[in-house]
Amino acid sequence: MSQSTPKDLSTERGASERGAATLADQILSAIQTAIIKGELAPGSKINEQALAAQFGISRGPTREALQTLERQRLVVRMPHVGARVAQLSVEELNDLYDLRSTLEAMACRLAAERITEAQLVELQALLERQEAALKQGDTYFQEQGDVDFHYQIIRASGNKHLQETLMGGLYHLLRMYRYQCSNHQRPSRAIAEHRRIVEAIAERDGELAALLMQRHIEQGRRNTEARLKELKAEASAREHSSLTFANTQQLKGETA
Repeated sequence: MSQSTPKDLSTERGASERGAATLADQILSAIQTAIIKGELAPGSKINEQALAAQFGISRGPTREALQTLERQRLVVRMPHVGARVAQLSVEELNDLYDLRSTLEAMACRLAAERITEAQLVELQALLERQEAALKQGDTYFQEQGDVDFHYQIIRASGNKHLQETLMGGLYHLLRMYRYQCSNHQRPSRAIAEHRRIVEAIAERDGELAALLMQRHIEQGRRNTEARLKELKAEASAREHSSLTFANTQQLKGETA
């Protein structure tokens, strides 16, 4: 597979004056976003030296960023092959969503007990912004941090270990699946489901919020799995077509 680099890395050139730690963060953010959006295709090779050259820096900060991406499971390093973007698989998707369903239901129960009025206002305001954006036809991108609905609920749970698990090791990999395997119908339904979850949390009904979250995640899993299977079938068909064309051309050359 051909080697790839993020499309927007050149915009970060000149950042070397800000120090190695800042550079590593900038490289991490750029590569992370490129992987999640599919600009760096699943399975594509990541060349550490090429990235360092593109930033105009030493390989140290680049290596540090790639190590973080490995911990986030967005990058896989293989012996004699090097670093590659993680592949999407139905098996991993289901494993992730099973774990996510259990942990985010727990987050909802805790959030119903612990969420502050300020956090609740912020969560409701986020829903209003998402609904307005959807009406305007804006594309649905799972941004990270405070503009992510799930992130805010996990934070409102007040459980540090739960936060570290969901917002550390799993968070960005889940965003990769959610972004690359979304469909056009899902956002409006998802936001309606978000609204019902927030209403349950606001009423301090943790069990209802947890149940609604599990249903929401299960619906998301079904949609994501169906789309992932479609993408894999399309890729397989393209590969088969390319092989057929190559074989046909070879036969023509042999009979000419």
